[in-house]
Amino acid sequence: MADRVKDSELIRWGIIGCGHVTEVKSGPAYQKTEGFQLIAVMRRDAEKVKDYAKRHSIKKYYTNAEELINDDEVDAIYIATPPDKHMYYALKVAEAGKPCCIEKPLTPCYEDSFAIYESFKNKQIPLFVAYYRRSLPRFKQVNTWLKNKNIGEIRHVSWHLSKAPNDIDLSGKSNWRTDSKIALGGYFDDLASHGLDLFTYLLGNIKDAFGISLNQQHLYSAKDAITACWLHESGVTGIGVWNFGCDHNEDRVEIFGSKGKIEFSVFKDEPLILRCNDKQKKVFIENPQNIQIYHVENMKKQLFGEDYIHPSSGHTATHTSWVMDKILGKKNI
Repeated sequence: MADRVKDSELIRWGIIGCGHVTEVKSGPAYQKTEGFQLIAVMRRDAEKVKDYAKRHSIKKYYTNAEELINDDEVDAIYIATPPDKHMYYALKVAEAGKPCCIEKPLTPCYEDSFAIYESFKNKQIPLFVAYYRRSLPRFKQVNTWLKNKNIGEIRHVSWHLSKAPNDIDLSGKSNWRTDSKIALGGYFDDLASHGLDLFTYLLGNIKDAFGISLNQQHLYSAKDAITACWLHESGVTGIGVWNFGCDHNEDRVEIFGSKGKIEFSVFKDEPLILRCNDKQKKVFIENPQNIQIYHVENMKKQLFGEDYIHPSSGHTATHTSWVMDKILGKKNI
């Protein structure tokens, strides 16, 4: 299947789990990328999947994922369900021999992430994970500053992310992001995974990590307060604080070097700031409306046989899962 896709001029995609993330962030990117075509979607709710297909002009829709996976007209699959369903569907896609992109985090734990990675690796099938910040121009600019040694030798990275509880948190309603059976770390699993994955892209793999995690608010079963420190293989040190019970939202990353530092936000559309030799440079790079567009276009480059390796693969995402488990103190690694 992988060779057939590489030789093709058109790759037809199907989506499993056409929920909110696929409405603007990701789904339209598969329709706008030349050489890609979104032809099928799946959701268990028959009325909702029919409505989605109609609104997005998609010709096929299913309520059964295996029917979509085994559809001969579908060449590749994008899995956009909550993470506790990723492994089940991913192994089915690997068995069918089709390239796959999976939403982040890859799974709720490193062990399952590794199983997915191995299943695609053993069959030599491309596997991508939607850590799309690796492909965004604003973070490629940060990478360029680091590579050019604009702040000298890199020493340390620090990230503070805090949010106030939202209406759903306060209501006690069901939410996979705060259900410890799906996301032990709560919003940490959903949000911190983006930043930690980005740091490995910018600074190299992490060789060790430690953390303290607890539930301070008792609004839900998952953790809501996490602190961590880690060490990159390059010798760069890192610290992080994530708290989801504060009075305001804050998202601040600082990368310190021997000659200056870089400041940015992981999630907010704010300027990148380069400070060096008592001078400051601000650069604003707007994110695209369909924020996964560059990520999807980069998948096309690899799948069509160009001399290109996508920055977010099953291998890199599995490493991020390992880091997350280390910070949360899981005992299976």
